[in-house]
Amino acid sequence: MKGLYCKPGDQGDVKFVSQETNVPTNIGDHQVNVQVKSCALSPVDFKLYGDLKLEKEHVPVGREIAGVVLQVGPKVTFFQPDDEVVGILPLEAEQSGLCSVVVTDEYNLVQKPEKVSWFEAAAVIKDGLRAYTALHTLARMAAGQTVLVLDGAGPFGVLAIQLAHYHGVKVLATALSPEDQKFLEELRPSVARVIRVWDSKEDLVDSCLEETGGLGVDIIIDSGVRLYDEEPEAQRHCPHKHDLLTLLSVGGHWVTTEQHLQLDPPDSHILFLKAASLSFLNDEVWTTSRAKQGRYLHILKDVMDKLCTGTFRPQLEDPVPLYEATVSMEMVQRKQTRKRIAVKL
Repeated sequence: MKGLYCKPGDQGDVKFVSQETNVPTNIGDHQVNVQVKSCALSPVDFKLYGDLKLEKEHVPVGREIAGVVLQVGPKVTFFQPDDEVVGILPLEAEQSGLCSVVVTDEYNLVQKPEKVSWFEAAAVIKDGLRAYTALHTLARMAAGQTVLVLDGAGPFGVLAIQLAHYHGVKVLATALSPEDQKFLEELRPSVARVIRVWDSKEDLVDSCLEETGGLGVDIIIDSGVRLYDEEPEAQRHCPHKHDLLTLLSVGGHWVTTEQHLQLDPPDSHILFLKAASLSFLNDEVWTTSRAKQGRYLHILKDVMDKLCTGTFRPQLEDPVPLYEATVSMEMVQRKQTRKRIAVKL
């Protein structure tokens, strides 16, 4: 049985290889055998593996899986054979999600609703988890607030917009291109205003303050931040950290995906004056720490329920056949895709 793995190169390049892997013949008390039907592709964060001392010669690729339970351990209580499940393999997993059969703990999976396709379940589970973590766990959103979602047309941004609108939150979203603008405008009334950051004539701060009567937004969810005035071309559409501090409301909350964010004393003073707060969005903490396992599984289940009822309407690429997985993963790792890609097994 083959799976897809990646091997970091000496000069920062990454090589994806398909190699043979074996399914353990004996499964643990709380483990299940899952026949994988679909697996979504996400970039591999090698620095995170290093920080957690999980370096491997070959890192498994594809962790968001959907499939059918084949066999359960003697102490498994959540599932039975033939159950349809979806979940996220932990960082320390030895098997690639692109293997035809994987072994994992029952605590990494939830039931897949019958009406949800394998493809959608695998493709949405991680972005849905990130949206819940950002808006519920970190920002504590409440009805009547205003949220700014940067890069709202991305896979994560779309679900964040739909989740916020579902809970009665006013949503402002940025568009990185005319195509993104057209797509976001079609999401109305989920999006109250689309801000054209690709257009130099439209200012992010002025637009947000105008929309909120000068009070600022209650929640900011970024997708990257410029720390300095001179940044690489790839970050030209990312807002400057000072802009986000300026448009944040009193008591507001900024959720950042920028793990290297640096705040100078004047920046911290602005947060102090506004009684505002800053949180770092790392959705991997759910699987690296078991302190809140029940809440984690509840979130995964709720993501599937909202996908089943149509609250979540993701934008996905067409399913990719297994023989194209390597090429697709290379594109995902280089961030050359705008939609989530899932492989059909």
